[in-house]
Amino acid sequence: MQFKIDTKEKLVIFRLEEASLNAKMAAELEQVIAEIDELEEKNLLLDLHSVQSADEAGLKAIFTVYTRQYERERSAAVFGLPKDLSRELGDQYPEMLNIVPTESEAIDMVMMEDFERELDLDDEL
Repeated sequence: MQFKIDTKEKLVIFRLEEASLNAKMAAELEQVIAEIDELEEKNLLLDLHSVQSADEAGLKAIFTVYTRQYERERSAAVFGLPKDLSRELGDQYPEMLNIVPTESEAIDMVMMEDFERELDLDDEL
């Protein structure tokens, strides 16, 4: 599986550089992302601009990676998918709210959620 990781102050951008996300790659995607230590403290942007097709296991892997971030009390966003795959992902997993076309929109979404979490923590003090 070909990918790149770009770490920023509050973000990890994971760029999958494969045209197809099938069952075999889905398991590898989940494992590789689970092993990124920075995701314990940073938000995840999943850049899927290279992906042109995905099977059911591939879509489930995207959802699994996404929900894992929220279980860590961090945010995630998926961007760059073709419209048909974005629609299919949203239809299969309607609880995935952060599926957007561009990286800048993905950054805005996770940073807004991060800011909201900080405000909630401040209110509790």
